[in-house]
Amino acid sequence: MGGSTTQLRVTQVRSAIGTKPKQRGTLRALGLGRIGRANTLPDRPEIRGMIARVPHLVEVEEVA
Repeated sequence: MGGSTTQLRVTQVRSAIGTKPKQRGTLRALGLGRIGRANTLPDRPEIRGMIARVPHLVEVEEVA
């Protein structure tokens, strides 16, 4: 496919308690669900969009 192999390391830093069900679903879709849990995902527009829905709950860093 493409030549870009950038990955995003997404870590949950805040609790999902008290957030809307849609935001909790987005966290689950990102492979998170607990504070401190991290997941490495491909840097794609759909992943970026999911992160944009819960920026207050996660921390993102780019991994080459």
